[in-house]
Amino acid sequence: MYEQINVFYIIQFYTTFVFYKIQYNMELLFEQFQRLLQKTDLSIKRYLYHTIDWKNRLIAITGARGSGKTTLMLQYIKTKLANSSQTMYVSLDNIYFNENKLLIFIDTFVKNDGKYLFLDEVHKYPSWAIEIKNAYDIYKNLKIVFTGSSALEIHKSKADLSRRAVVYELAGLSFREFLLFTHGKKISTYSLKEILQHHIKIAKEISNTIKPIPAFNNYLKYGYYPFFLENKQAYTSQLQQAISLTIETDLPSIHSVDFSSIQKLKKLLYVLSQSVPFTPNISKLANRIETTRTSLLLYLHYLEKASLIKQLRSNSKGLSMLSKAEKIYPGNPNIMFALAEEKPDKGTLREVFLLNQLEIAHTLYSSDAADFLINNIYTVEVGGKGKDYTQIKQTKNAYLAVDDIEIGYHHKIPLWLFGFLY
Repeated sequence: MYEQINVFYIIQFYTTFVFYKIQYNMELLFEQFQRLLQKTDLSIKRYLYHTIDWKNRLIAITGARGSGKTTLMLQYIKTKLANSSQTMYVSLDNIYFNENKLLIFIDTFVKNDGKYLFLDEVHKYPSWAIEIKNAYDIYKNLKIVFTGSSALEIHKSKADLSRRAVVYELAGLSFREFLLFTHGKKISTYSLKEILQHHIKIAKEISNTIKPIPAFNNYLKYGYYPFFLENKQAYTSQLQQAISLTIETDLPSIHSVDFSSIQKLKKLLYVLSQSVPFTPNISKLANRIETTRTSLLLYLHYLEKASLIKQLRSNSKGLSMLSKAEKIYPGNPNIMFALAEEKPDKGTLREVFLLNQLEIAHTLYSSDAADFLINNIYTVEVGGKGKDYTQIKQTKNAYLAVDDIEIGYHHKIPLWLFGFLY
């Protein structure tokens, strides 16, 4: 009897100790959160901020490293929930989660009347999907917003959160957003149809407020990731570091990528960057990387999911991971500058820009007649200002996207104007 009483008090003491320890740690995390919130700038909000339906119970925001996911969440909190003690933000790469379970943290948060939980960098926590699913199912009054790498495949996670979470992907800055950040120019977005049909009128209106061509050339070099605002001189080295961290840290935390595979992924990205657009011979490329054909296709898939490359396929081959791409491009123009040993090829830069800006809301395929087939309707050839219609004159719904011109004519459209799609 005496031993039973002792065991009871020991268990009670331990439970109380754990509770207060978690409580204390949560207070420290809350203080860190408040410091971050104080530093959050509300002057400019990214395009996705106004697209997200924040009323949903479970929201996932994915995107490439450095695209601004954390800032997006903190801006929403500061705008809508800043004075609420029921709100909490925490990053799952915090050392707190090395020894503490996320689900226990959530349980304590809810018991303290928590209602709005914002989780950053979820891919850094091994069982994030299962524990978020459990929290969603158990705590019906709790709203969760979480961010993760663009490489996350939510529908393939162990818990398959795709049936519960509303998923949004945050792209890097459009050229329109770059002008907003650098010149304070608030210019509307335009649909692809509006640009194709009314490009002369739109280009004139924009050109009356800013000289687009010099700004566009700067955007191609350093304008895609918002962290250029911190230090333009260090931008390229920061981007190189972000690329390395994506391969060395993010991909292994999401996929079964070992040290050997990391080295092959790096080598593959280097090989691709030195010959772009890359027309792949899968067997030769696999031999060069010293891997199998199946592994190579998987590596290409990983790099594409991480937004480091883009594979352009024929519409007859579909978008399957195992279908061979016609061409492989860097994920955006800034990556070309970060990885190139010499000055990037101007023609490829143009193609990468157009592909990057269009892929967010459109389906792109390779075209026999030109560079791109968009939504299986429009054919677009990209080039310099001397480009003529010879290549596309027999093609229906065909257009030229032309660099180094402010105003277009007929089906010749300024390339920079496609930077106003989002």
